[in-house]
Amino acid sequence: MKTALANTLPNFIAGEWRDSGASEFLDFQNPATGDMLGHVPLSTAAEVDGAVQAAARAFPEWRRTPVTDRVQFLFKLRALLQQHFEELARTITMECGKTLGEARGEIQRAIENVEVACGAPSLLQGDFSEDISSGVDEFMVRQPLGVCACICPFNFPGMIPFWFMPYAIACGNTYLVKPSEKVPLTMQRVAELFAQTGLPKGVFNLVHGGPDTVDAILDHPGIKAISFVGSTPVAKHVYARAAANGKRAQCQGGAKNPIIVLPDADIETTTRITADSGFGCAGQRCLAASLVVTVGEARKPFTDALVETARTRVVGCGLDERVQMGPVITQQSKARIEGLIGTAIQAGATALVDGRQTVIEGFERGHFIRPTILDGLDPSGEAVRTEIFGPVLGLIHVRTIDEAIAFVNSGAYGNMACLFTSSGASARKFRSEAEVGNVGINIGIAAPMAFFPFSGARESFFGDLHGQSRHAIEFFTQTKVVVERWPKEWTRRF
Repeated sequence: MKTALANTLPNFIAGEWRDSGASEFLDFQNPATGDMLGHVPLSTAAEVDGAVQAAARAFPEWRRTPVTDRVQFLFKLRALLQQHFEELARTITMECGKTLGEARGEIQRAIENVEVACGAPSLLQGDFSEDISSGVDEFMVRQPLGVCACICPFNFPGMIPFWFMPYAIACGNTYLVKPSEKVPLTMQRVAELFAQTGLPKGVFNLVHGGPDTVDAILDHPGIKAISFVGSTPVAKHVYARAAANGKRAQCQGGAKNPIIVLPDADIETTTRITADSGFGCAGQRCLAASLVVTVGEARKPFTDALVETARTRVVGCGLDERVQMGPVITQQSKARIEGLIGTAIQAGATALVDGRQTVIEGFERGHFIRPTILDGLDPSGEAVRTEIFGPVLGLIHVRTIDEAIAFVNSGAYGNMACLFTSSGASARKFRSEAEVGNVGINIGIAAPMAFFPFSGARESFFGDLHGQSRHAIEFFTQTKVVVERWPKEWTRRF
């Protein structure tokens, strides 16, 4: 930590850029080069309060703005996101490390969420029943909550805020975003684009910070709802503290996503998709495959093919179009991941491919780990139960699909599970019995489109309503039921 630094990012409050009065700051780096990109202020509770007060002042007029007018600002934002598409993708790659292809996909998903939120005039429609009793009508409407907030992770700085923010704003709420202190630049640029739309001051606000800033958000009485994505321990903290303060909360936690490979799966296709799932974004996504369960005779051909694919994957700076996998986010993450690999090997696992101690020529200060494959894992061991969040695939071998499903359901997490097979009966059994929120059949990353909710189960999600689509609309609105009678419509006296 340092104090009084130049090149420190400002907060965006009430339509203005404001230098933080924080006394402490964190450096953030380009994970491929190790170069410092700037400093993030650890904003104080008073600065959070300033943002909340600005959002609260904007709320009464914004909620009365017709929804058809509210979404016009989102249409403008969509156009600006498309106009600056490549710039935003390069910013993500620079601060997060992922490849340009992955960053472009992330921005495309953000745009898709804006597009779905633009459908709010239809999505917000209520229900009406006429003459539930003689001369009595009953109807339900959806109304905004007030000031809402999002606490964002580092791995998708340009997408995850859009699971929540455009829906909240379209529903008539005002909003506060706290980006990850590791990757603050992308949302900084989004705030600049929002300002260009003419969105009323205070509807969208951005405050930088760390854990104390998060707690200030969770404790602030003016914030009505919290959206969070991150690790399970932090998700539990956010959910519990938000609930204790009377707030709605939707908290996406960690994952340990298994892929099941049956003997009748197409090995070539399955291998390619599995490698993309496990090693894409350097394994730093909540839907990354982290375990592969081969069933019966699938073991040898799939293992051999996966090892070859992992060994030949091109690792380097994500700005190089030829690169297939970039670095992990920080030197601390690299050390933690390599430590978990070492622990698994000490416990008896075999590293069929070992990506530790990777150095990329020209990027010697980068935080690189090559793809790693661990075989012979203890099903109850740390490497199987812990979210590694890096380019590491563990192999488990069972005899039947029933054993594979039992393994899927035995873990603490329930974000995603995928099955590769040519059998419709096996697929139907798996999708019915796997206790996870997102199921893939011959799909390695079961990421829902923006018009479906991003689901999750067990230790991977805390709350009731998820991000995206109708779940987001429901989360960011309060239902109100009205039972109505008018004297002139009475048909009989009581």
